[in-house]
Parts: sequence; C-alpha cells; structure tokens
Amino acid sequence: MIIPKTAEEIELMRKSALLVSKTLGMIAAEIKPGVTTLQLDKLAETFIRDHHAVPGFLGLYGCPSTLLTSVNEQVVHGLPTNRPIQEGDIVSVDCGVLMNEFYGDHAFTFAIGEVAPETLQLLEVTKKSLYIGIEAFRSGNRVGDVGAAIQNYTESFGYGVVRDLVGHGLGRKMHEEPEMPNFGKRGKGKMFQEGMVVAIEPMINMRSRNVKYLKDGWTIVTADGKPSAHFEHNIALVNGKPELLSTFAYIYKALGIESDEEAPFRTQPLVLEA
Repeated sequence: MIIPKTAEEIELMRKSALLVSKTLGMIAAEIKPGVTTLQLDKLAETFIRDHHAVPGFLGLYGCPSTLLTSVNEQVVHGLPTNRPIQEGDIVSVDCGVLMNEFYGDHAFTFAIGEVAPETLQLLEVTKKSLYIGIEAFRSGNRVGDVGAAIQNYTESFGYGVVRDLVGHGLGRKMHEEPEMPNFGKRGKGKMFQEGMVVAIEPMINMRSRNVKYLKDGWTIVTADGKPSAHFEHNIALVNGKPELLSTFAYIYKALGIESDEEAPFRTQPLVLEA
C-alpha cells in the first residue's frame, strides 16, 4: 500500500534527505586515491551522529556499515573494506539516515582521478537517466512510465538495465510501496498519488544487465566484470509534479562543479546550509 505524506511530513523527509546530501558532500571532499572505503564509512557514521541522526543502513537487515560502497564492477551493496581506492576507479556511495522518524536515502557514483572515457560516459548517461525518470514521476503517470523512460534512454547507448534491484517508496520505513523498477512499459503499474515519496535509483551496467552475488551476502557485481553506475534521489509528488528532497549540490560544491540540473525539480531555490 502506498503511504502518502502530509506537507509537514514531506518537510521532515526533506531534512532527512538533505542530511544524506551533506554526508555525501563530506565524502566528496575525502574520497581520493589511497583512502579506503572503511575510512569513509567511519567518517560518515560520525558525521551523521554529530548531526543528531542515526545511520539508516547500519543494522538494517543486518547491514554492518553506514555506507554501501561499490567499486567498478560492483553494482550496489558493496561493503566497506580496507582496499585503498585507486586512480581510475569509480565508487558508488549509497547512504541512508533516520532522522525525525523518517528516512533519507540516496547515492552518487564518484570518478576517482583520470577515468576511462567510456566509463565517464556511463556515469553521465546514468545520471541523466535519473532526471529523465524523475521527469516522468508526475500526476497521471504510473510506475511503468518512470521505468520505461530510464530503460529507453540507457539502452539506446547499449547499456544493461539491472533487473534484480529496483528503487522504492520511502518514509517511516526505508522500503515502502511502490517498487520503482528502472525498466518497464508506459502506462503499466501503480498510479502515482499526491504526497507519495520515492527513491528513484538507476543501476546501469556498461554491457550486460546480468549480475551475480558475492559470498559476503551483500555485494552485487556485474556478471561480465564491466563497470556499473548508480545514482539516486529522493522525490515527493507535490501539486502533481516531482519535487526533489535530496541534492547533489553539496557534492558539486566540494568538487568545484557548477550545475543547474536540479532546477526543474525545485519550486524554490536551494540554499546550502553548513
């Protein structure tokens, strides 16, 4: 059952989402060759607790970490390790928080130093597909409209859309209805409802869509060993249109990047807070 949120609850969820955004911005300033994902995980936990919130992943379904860090061919759910990040890696950092009884949950894939051009294209296409999916999250549309929009765009580049993993509704639980696949048929699936909040998260492989699961019980990798990218935002349906609750602006500030990609999905300008 889809659980619509009140305007007051959406604002609480915005605060949760923005704390994830700030955490990812902090990670953006720290992620570099030689740093381990385990070090980043400890920094994230401290940062979240210092902001009077609780790591959303830690302990959830038995998850042992604050971050899920997926490197290169790892698609999602990679556990932090002592392996140093290397020049040319791509690293998906997925983070969640629980604050004011509501969850925030989103992700960004970082390019570390000089990355192969074909891998950079995968990142750009995957991120663009996220916004194409968000554009389809509006009154009168259905789950399949978002999935089809993402699938059609990414498959036009010859990429594989992961089928085993999907986005989801978000609220007092990390995973609520509806499931939000990154593939589908227009006009199919559950109808969107005013006030609902979802996490849209394309997980796109450079070639085959197939994945396999590692023995740690968490990490999911591409079956062909090719890179995979993952980007995620939290979005509310407000007045029939998508309203971004999360932002990549803290990441872009740390990396010195200028972008107006989120502007179409905000009813008022975003003001970055410390």
